[in-house]
Amino acid sequence: QAQLVESGGGLVQAGGSLRLACAPSGGTASTYAMGWFRQAPGKEREFVAAISWNGGKIYYGDSVKGRFTISRDNAKYMVIMQMNSLRHEDTAVYYCTAAKSPWTQASTVMTFTTDTDDASWGQGTQVTVSS
Repeated sequence: QAQLVESGGGLVQAGGSLRLACAPSGGTASTYAMGWFRQAPGKEREFVAAISWNGGKIYYGDSVKGRFTISRDNAKYMVIMQMNSLRHEDTAVYYCTAAKSPWTQASTVMTFTTDTDDASWGQGTQVTVSS
């Protein structure tokens, strides 16, 4: 099973932008439905965005609509999330997730938890937005 590796996190001022990327490290690359979640200290993991295997279906959490854009480059087996107009409340560890089954819809990725058998997770990348 391929491991997912996130990159692109860091410290940015409010109003700034960051670009996160997620790709499998070794093993069988995933071109299945993928997504991003985030978890702030003391809070539950929150859905951020999900994308189908071909990019035809995309979903966003309400708090990031209009500011974040998810996309994928299947030639590189990579999913990317462009984050603009960042706010202090966007501060969190961001986790990449991928479905293990080719039949999993992007809408189902929205419901993934760490206990979901169908889900693979990365280790997370820290995003800190200073106010």
